Amino acid sequence: MADTKEPGVAANCLEKCKNYVKTKKGTILAAEILISLIILVCYAASHSGGYSAVAICEMVFAIFVFAIFMTNMDKQLQVVNWPWLDFFRAAIGAALYLITSVICVAGGAGDGARIAGGVFGFLAGVLFGYDAYSIYMDIKAPAGE
Repeated sequence: MADTKEPGVAANCLEKCKNYVKTKKGTILAAEILISLIILVCYAASHSGGYSAVAICEMVFAIFVFAIFMTNMDKQLQVVNWPWLDFFRAAIGAALYLITSVICVAGGAGDGARIAGGVFGFLAGVLFGYDAYSIYMDIKAPAGE
């Protein structure tokens, strides 16, 4: 057995992850994953945990898109229009988080975890909305810019 200094697959993946998180899109996706996890914990701790489905779905979709963009598979899989898929993911996520948050904050009297999840949901709605806006502006920008 020779002692080689070649990085393994896990180290290469970790480096790609670190480098991608440093980009604007990577930072936004990492923040979306993190805030979705926080909302999931809040809703799971509340008396009515049914609202956690939104957080689970949005977190899974954000992880999926993060992995696709991090590994540059969007350049290899040309079948899907990735910018539009990401735009609709972010826009739908923003709408779902805002609607769910209004319901949770308005009807969550006596359930602090549900109200906290609603407040974080408002923040997530703004973050997902900003992501959708920035994606839309990138789509509409001329190809040379």
